[in-house]
This record gives sequence, C-alpha cells and structure tokens, in this order.
Amino acid sequence: MSEKLDGVRGYWTGKKLISRQGNPFNTPEWFTRNFPSTPLDGELWTEREQFQELVSIVRRESAGTDWEKVHYFVFDAPGIEGGFEKRLDFARRWFLEHPNLFAEVLEHQICKSEEHLRKKLKEIESLGGEGLMLRKPDSPYTVGRSHDLLKVKTYEDAEATVIKYLPGSGKHTGRLGSILVGLPNGIQFAIGTGFSDKERDNPPPIGSIVTFKYYGFYKSGIPKFASFLRIHEEY
Repeated sequence: MSEKLDGVRGYWTGKKLISRQGNPFNTPEWFTRNFPSTPLDGELWTEREQFQELVSIVRRESAGTDWEKVHYFVFDAPGIEGGFEKRLDFARRWFLEHPNLFAEVLEHQICKSEEHLRKKLKEIESLGGEGLMLRKPDSPYTVGRSHDLLKVKTYEDAEATVIKYLPGSGKHTGRLGSILVGLPNGIQFAIGTGFSDKERDNPPPIGSIVTFKYYGFYKSGIPKFASFLRIHEEY
C-alpha cells in the first residue's frame, strides 16, 4: 500500500515527460536529468492540499524555477518485465545509482491486516492526504482501471460541471458563496464548502469540471455533504 498523492499524473516515455492525455510537460532540463531510457509512471506533486498551485506550475508554457517545488514520485516502470515488486525495485536501484533531486520512488509497505490498513488510512487523512492505494502483489502493469489496484478513502468522489456562481453572505459577502453544479444524469446541486479564500476570490470557471467529495446520496439522488476538492485534471 502507498499514499494516494493529490498530484498530476506524469508518464516518462524514456525521452520526455507527458500528461495522462499525452501532452508534453515543459520541464526544465535539470528536472529529468538522469532519468532512464525506459518508461516510468508516476505523479508530479508538491505537498498535501496544494493541488491548484501544482497545476499552475506544470501547465505553464515555459519552464521556470517554480519547478523546484515539484517532485516526481515514481510508482511503476512499465517497460520492465516481471511483477510489480520487480518493476518498482528497478526504479529504486536506478535512482540510487543515478541520483536526481526531483525524482524518487513512492514509498510502499506491505499491508498486514485490515487493522493495519485503517490505522495507516487514518494517519494519512489526518495529515491532509487523500487516502491510500492498494496493489495486488506481483501484479502486471495495466493502463486504465484494474482490479489489481484499489483506491481506499473514507469518502467517495465524483465530477460535476459548474453551471453558475451563488453569492456568499456573512464573511463571504461580495465573493463566492457556492457553485451550482450538474451531474451527467442532470441532477443539480450546490457546493459551498471546501473552498480556500483564494478559490472563493477566483472560483472555478463556468463550464469547467470540478471534483468533489461526498458521503453517499439522498433519496433525491443529490450527493450528501458535498465538498469541493479541486478543478478536475483535464490537462
């Protein structure tokens, strides 16, 4: 098991770092120095609860010094034959022999029991982390969803489209109070929590896709206790 990082997926082709959609990141030359010629899969990350700052850095058209805040956490090496542990071991050995200050292999540990899992999940979430990822031992590398990989959180999350802004009141007078969003099935509802002061002053654009967390559904189909997480990664 490993922490589920709140970052941006990055795939190293052996020559360049690209996004989930295949768009190249404008990384400084020093950021990928000493990377192997074989592919790597991982996550670009700064720190917990800093997703929007990370996105603003990695989407820029020119590479800048802000990339010094970013780290590339490797969690697989698709081009290496063998099960997951063997592929991860290759990545560990590679960066031990070819150091890079901005790249490291994501820490994994054996999940010994359900009690161990719950304790680790509580620890990660108390630090502001999203949750955990569980991987089946000796599993192959797969693209997309897989039964060999399981996301573990104390809540569910989903995506919705921003329809309009609803004004705030009290301490939020004069800025965003909540956003009216729509689910793919047509259900609309408001999300008014989870926003930072910066996000209330600069809310997600109308028409953008946002990710929110929730805890089940009401009979009406509206998610319970919906709270904003981030603008959905579309890059």
